[in-house]
Amino acid sequence: MNKVIVLGSINMDMVMETDCLPKVGETLLGETIDYYVGGKGANQAVAAARVGANVSLIGKIGEDTFGSKVYNHLKKEKVDVKAITSEKNIFTGVASIFKLKEDNAIVVLPGANMLLEDIEEALMEKLESKDIFLTQLEIPIATVKKGLKEAKKIGAVTILNPAPYDEKVLEMLPYVDIITPNETEFEGLLGFELADNSQFEKEMLKWSTQNETQLIVTRGAQGISYTTENQVVTIPAAKIKVVDTTGAGDTFNGIFAACLAEGISIAEAVERSGKGASLSVTKLGAQTGMPTLAEIEAF
Repeated sequence: MNKVIVLGSINMDMVMETDCLPKVGETLLGETIDYYVGGKGANQAVAAARVGANVSLIGKIGEDTFGSKVYNHLKKEKVDVKAITSEKNIFTGVASIFKLKEDNAIVVLPGANMLLEDIEEALMEKLESKDIFLTQLEIPIATVKKGLKEAKKIGAVTILNPAPYDEKVLEMLPYVDIITPNETEFEGLLGFELADNSQFEKEMLKWSTQNETQLIVTRGAQGISYTTENQVVTIPAAKIKVVDTTGAGDTFNGIFAACLAEGISIAEAVERSGKGASLSVTKLGAQTGMPTLAEIEAF
C-alpha cells in the first residue's frame, strides 16, 4: 500500500454550545464547552489513519499546552508526527466553534500554522512516487503551492481540498490531480453563484472539460458529485441523525486519500468516503465520529 502524506493545519478546537450567536456588544450565557484536536490537516490525517492508511502529517504547533496535547493525541491515533515541528513565542492554532441548533459558526486563529514554510526536507524524506499527497488552505498559500509542485515533481497523486477558499487556487491547478471543493468553494472556482441543480451539473461538466484536474464536489445533505466520462455522477448522502457537521468534509478527504493509497478506483473511493463522512456527523467534535474501516463496512 502507498502512503498518505498530509500537509496542513493543526488546531485545538474549543466547541461552545449555544442557542444563538451574540450581537455586537451583547453577552450571552452558553451551555457547554468541549476541547477537541482539529485543524483540517490533523483532521484529514486522523480520518485516513482510522481506516488503516500509513499517514504522515507535515505541520507546525506552538510550544504551549495545546501543542503538547495535540502532538500526543496524533501519536495515539497512529499518525506519523515526525514532520510536525514546534515554534517558540507563538500559540498553537485555535478554532472557536459555536455549535448552534441548525449549524456551526467558526472563528479560527491560525497561530503557528502560518509559520509553516520549510517543508522540502520533510517532503523528500516522506514522499515517494505513487504516494498520495493531500493538502488544504489553512496554512500559507505559498507553502501549499510549494507542496503541490514538489509532490507532483516526485510523482505523487496530488489532492487539494480548497478550504477555506482562496482565488489563488486557480494558480495551483497545474499541480493538482484531484480537487475536492464543497458547493460554495466550487462557486469560488467558477467565479459566480449557481442557481439550481441543473446549472450545477452543467457547470461541473463545463469546468471538467476545461481543466485536466479531476473534480469532486461534496454537497452536504445532497451527497457527493464527481465527473466521469462526460457525465456527473452523484452518490446520495445517507439518511442519518446529524449531531455535529464539523469535520465531515475532512473525514471525506482523509478516507478518500486512504482509498487511493490502497489502489481503489475513484468511484468506489467516493462511495466509501461518503459513507464515512455520513457516520462522522453522528457525534460531537471533528474527529470523535471519524469511523474505522470496520464501521464503514458495517454501515
